[in-house]
Amino acid sequence: MKTTYRNIAATALAGALLCGTAACSAESGKPAAESKTDGGEAPAKTVEMSPVAAVQKAAANNEKFTSISYTMKGSVPGEGTIEGEASMSMKPIAVQMKMRGEVEGEQQEFEIRITSDGMYMNGGKEAAAEMDGKSWIKFPMEALSKGGENPLGGLSSQVDKNPAAESGTLTAAKDLKKVGEETVDGVSTTHYTGTLTLEQMTAALGNDAKAKEKSEKTLKTYKDMGVDKLTMDMWIDGEDHTKQFRTRGESKKGPLDMTITFVDFNKPVTIKAPPASETVDLAEMMAGAQAG
Repeated sequence: MKTTYRNIAATALAGALLCGTAACSAESGKPAAESKTDGGEAPAKTVEMSPVAAVQKAAANNEKFTSISYTMKGSVPGEGTIEGEASMSMKPIAVQMKMRGEVEGEQQEFEIRITSDGMYMNGGKEAAAEMDGKSWIKFPMEALSKGGENPLGGLSSQVDKNPAAESGTLTAAKDLKKVGEETVDGVSTTHYTGTLTLEQMTAALGNDAKAKEKSEKTLKTYKDMGVDKLTMDMWIDGEDHTKQFRTRGESKKGPLDMTITFVDFNKPVTIKAPPASETVDLAEMMAGAQAG
């Protein structure tokens, strides 16, 4: 398998998890108490939430999604530029992600699907040329969990992760502030921004072992890229949902700049495995190689 094919796969998965600094499990913030009139009655008056409370509430709501659809676009240090779209069901886990990107000056496309029996990756014409006309590779679940011969390494365990899984860490940014009201993809939103170091992100997870475990690979990916500080921009709609999230950082390998825009959520998502006639099973291929 060519290096460029492996890189575009890793780049796309990295993009999915990098923009995952969009929503950690945090407690919902509560709006300030309403004031009373001279008559002692409390009028129906909405008091604007603080940036911290707004981000916390959106993060908590993101945890409740049963399915999501989103687009992504940006660049990853040392890899290239990518754009694409994805749909994901949380229970049971099912994912379809289509990506396009430029790696080492070459335009490439590929698709990932995750079903109950494994992950399928399509490298298009380049992959088909290397695999007797079959463009799909099937990675069984056990190979994904262990890494093993999987060329995507630990990134494969992140592709089925809600890209809005850790944004609650944004509340730890000392400079977190409201930028203003903006329209994103035709939706009215409130824009917030803040900057965090990786140490601050880790500290923001507190003693929540589950949250730390989920975020470990994400933080390691930042470190491997040489990114130690992130600027995050979060756009929250009128229903306290994350509409868009942008992550930016600098490294010696180049800039990181990824944006995820949520298109839909809690809508039925059905993902089908590709035809067996177009698929090479990695487990069978490895068994054949060992027998040979």
